[in-house]
Parts: sequence; structure tokens; C-alpha cells
Amino acid sequence: MTHPLTRVLTLLELLQANARLTGTEMARRLDTDVRTVRRYIAHLRDLGIPVEAERGRYGGYRLARGYRMPPLVLTNDEALAVVLGLLAAERLGMGTAAPASAGALVKIERVLPHALREPLAAMRETLSFTANAVAGQAPETSVLLALAQASRDRRTVGISHESGRREHTERDIDPYGVVFHTGRWYVVGHDHLRDGLRTFRVDRITSPTPRDRHFTAPDDFDPVAHLTSTLAQGSYRWQVEVTIHGPLDAIARRLAGAAVTLADRPGGVLMRVQAERLDGMAHMLASLEWPFTIHSPDELRGALKDLADRLAAAARQGTEEPPR
Repeated sequence: MTHPLTRVLTLLELLQANARLTGTEMARRLDTDVRTVRRYIAHLRDLGIPVEAERGRYGGYRLARGYRMPPLVLTNDEALAVVLGLLAAERLGMGTAAPASAGALVKIERVLPHALREPLAAMRETLSFTANAVAGQAPETSVLLALAQASRDRRTVGISHESGRREHTERDIDPYGVVFHTGRWYVVGHDHLRDGLRTFRVDRITSPTPRDRHFTAPDDFDPVAHLTSTLAQGSYRWQVEVTIHGPLDAIARRLAGAAVTLADRPGGVLMRVQAERLDGMAHMLASLEWPFTIHSPDELRGALKDLADRLAAAARQGTEEPPR
């Protein structure tokens, strides 16, 4: 559900972009009713933004003539830091929603003075990275913020969690810390359901609900060290590395539901994934529309050959002449 403050700010965007809008038009664009639009208008006026109402057949709402939002006051260094931060987050797969970084850049550039806007646009258009791009698994913004606040406030939070096997559980956790690692967000903490220290991917969590109890984290607990140690141990039998010879964006969309890490490389996209069984990995690779190169493990080649033999046998069924 969209937060009311978000709708108020969206309403302000509409008023800045249009000379006049009726209450009905704004209600339709905001997916609400006219009465709620009037309440949002009152909020803007309380903030000192002069919204005028014109009655009559051709009436509507508009910003007072000559009113413009003031330019964003940033020094060159500050503006460059903001733009580079957004670009780096996109490169690292750190965003929470696909259009968020692009939308933020557009809004920042819109309110910057022209003398600063053009050089920053040039920076955005010409900047190159030596680091490989990572396709991230974006969590819901509201979920990530709720977990971060619960971790800071040392408050237990209830969550709905979906495992890699699509199993849904309701549980309470004490979030010791939130960690970003190779395109994914994790929360590390005490799981009341299992009564032990656990790590959860944030993109598999929904409906975080603060509880009325607080917790104390263990002394000197390091969420980053715990996460990297857990991932290094590997809870699966096989560590798979395959280069898929195709575009990163298309491959990321194709494998959006899989627990894989993708990194852009000169020869294609390097996919890293843990697997308990290689036959399932062979099926996934065979379903791709791009060629691929297996780096490890060698046993995956055998699993692919077995799959190819079964498919070939199935293709031959019904084509051979029956015995006489």
C-alpha cells in the first residue's frame, strides 16, 4: 500500500507538471477519491506551498502563478557524491527497486541549477567502471527499512518467510544486523522459531511487524563476519560456476526466481550458485536460450549428458518401426 506522504509528494509533482488539474483528474491519477485529494491539498498548504483552487466549469487546482520549487542547494562536491552514490548502488546491485535510482537521478537533476546539472549529466553518461556489474535480488523497500529500524532499536520483529523450497513460515526474529553482500540483502539474528542464530535473505521476507519486546545482541557480535563465514561453509553439496553468453539484464530477468549471483564479464555473465542436486541445475541450463560454458564442477557436464540422452531417447520414441 502506498504511504499517504508518497501520494502527497506525487500530487505536488502533478501540480508542477500541469497548469491546472481538476480534483477528479488528480483522484484518478492517484487512485483515490476526490475527498482524499482535498485532504492532500490541505497538507501541501500547511507546508507553505500555495495551491490555488478555481471554481466553475473550467476550474481546478494549480500552483500560484510564479511559484517554483527552490533549487536544491548542493555544492559541487555534495552533488557529485550523491550522483556517484546512486550510480555505484546500481552497479553493485544494491537498489531496492529497478526504477528507484533512475527516478532519484531525474528528480535531483531537475532541481539542480543548470550550471551544475549539465556536468553531472555528462558524468552519468560517460562514467565507466572496472568492477563487474552485479544483478541484485531487490527486496521491498518497506521491508528493508523496517528490519533496519528494528535492528537499531533492538526490537523483536515478526516476519513471514519463504524458503528456497517455497515453504512459508511465520516467525519472530531478533535482528542483530542487516548486511549487503554480492547483490543480496540479508538479516542476521536470533530466530525464535528455531531458537538459534539464523541468516535470512531479505527479498524472501514480507510483512515485518514490530513486537512489544526488546532484545540484547551478543557482545562483539559481527553480522558481516557471521554472514561471510556462513556462506563460505556452504550448506549445499555443489558450488556451480557457469558463464552464460548473453546480456546481463535479460539473464537476470530469466533467472529472477533463482538463488543465483550474476556478474557481468567480458565474455558473458558469470553465474554462481549452490546446488544440492546437479540434475536440477542441468534442467535449468538446458532451458536457457543462450549458450553457456561450465567452469565447475565437472560432474555437471555428466548431468547434462544424461539429460541429453534422455531427451534424445524421448524424441526417438514412436519413430522406430515396430517388430514384425
